[in-house]
Amino acid sequence: MNTSAPFITEIAGGIATVTLQRPEIHNAFDDDLINRLTREFQGLGRDTVVRAVVLAAKGKSFSAGANVNWMKRMAEYGQDENLEDAKALAGLMFTLASLRKPTIAAVQGSAFGGGVGLIAACDIAVAAREAEFALTEVKLGVLPAAVGPYVVSAMGPRQATRYMLTGERFNAERAAEIGLITEVVEQGQVLPRALEFAEILKNNGPRAMAEVKNLVRYVVGHERDEALMAQTAGHIARVRASSEGREGLAAFLEKRTPNWVRK
Repeated sequence: MNTSAPFITEIAGGIATVTLQRPEIHNAFDDDLINRLTREFQGLGRDTVVRAVVLAAKGKSFSAGANVNWMKRMAEYGQDENLEDAKALAGLMFTLASLRKPTIAAVQGSAFGGGVGLIAACDIAVAAREAEFALTEVKLGVLPAAVGPYVVSAMGPRQATRYMLTGERFNAERAAEIGLITEVVEQGQVLPRALEFAEILKNNGPRAMAEVKNLVRYVVGHERDEALMAQTAGHIARVRASSEGREGLAAFLEKRTPNWVRK
């Protein structure tokens, strides 16, 4: 039995890299990994040193979704136990998606089921050209409910419906076409490109980036009407008046580096 930690976290230069490291089971989920990852992301969210988070993986697969042994246990659960289990997975996805720091998925291999959910919950996703993706839950007589909100947000309702219904595989180029993946690169460039994004992000205003994420969440699903106009105007006014907003403008006018950029 493998007793190694299911992931490792390294923090360097304001960038936290969380690497799934159980390639022998294709970095599949179980309840232990879900709980540990949730706590890890919560901690990184509170860490004032961390400016950006990269989620990576070792091995052939990014994540194959649910672990077979975990699925066997779930098959014996009653409704109440299944509800608690599902809430934990939903909590992981929510924690990752709502992190007040930019997140980048470095997808070096294929992702299925919940693995697709992890990618969709990140702000940016870089994938290897060889990677494949699928939402295979329907083939098991279930559905990707816990990851659904993030998959629909990333892929749009039409494409999400198609791939949730069919369970078919699609490649990295197709994933980029429909919005699941931000950029497709060669295999050896996945993590370097993700870290390039992180380097760009860490030099931006931390509060401003958190507010960008809030803005996107608010705008999606709202009509372009006077209420939305008022909300967005109020949003920028609050941020401009903040200490970070004032510092950013002052640094620009004075042709200097803002104080949030570490030398």
